[in-house]
Amino acid sequence: MKADASAVDKNPGRQVGVGRPRDPRIDAAILRATADLLVEIGYSNLTMAAVAERAGTTKTALYRRWSSKAELVHEAAFPAAPTAIATPPGDIAADIRAMVAAARDVFTTPVVRAALPGLISDMLDDAELNSRVRERFTGAFAAVRQRLADAVARGQVHPDIDPDRLVEMIGGATLLRILHRPDEPLGADWVDQTAAILVHGVVT
Repeated sequence: MKADASAVDKNPGRQVGVGRPRDPRIDAAILRATADLLVEIGYSNLTMAAVAERAGTTKTALYRRWSSKAELVHEAAFPAAPTAIATPPGDIAADIRAMVAAARDVFTTPVVRAALPGLISDMLDDAELNSRVRERFTGAFAAVRQRLADAVARGQVHPDIDPDRLVEMIGGATLLRILHRPDEPLGADWVDQTAAILVHGVVT
């Protein structure tokens, strides 16, 4: 099913002038088409031509916005990175559980599941792409660092705990679980047990 006609690039062959803003309707149509196709045919079968056709635009319009399939897929799979921790400050155990649950919620969506294998491979081969992907999560990592710093100040957390290691452990545990048992859901019990292990390792 193609995007609404209102989202179509009416003059796909034109060159965008310097400083001219992107049309958000076209961006949204392309990202929606990319997400749908990822779930339907997978990362390896996805092409820029297929996305353009589904979105009702052209490859030229895509390449004006994203330099590669990997760049496009990353934005479609991760349209917005979390920048804060939703739990009220003051309880590091609740904070860590919220972090684990957030990672679970992000990585288990159908779009991200379909995108991850190919996207990880492309990130390993492209240092610039890797850097841009990491920059997208700067706000989330900063929130983790702040919560840990606050917990250290309260005497709840060992002062030598590295926040980046905590982020890596949460993300790594989630990814490994998905790869190891792809057909089994990650329920609240998995979140609780994983969080409990991490909390035991960081609290004083």
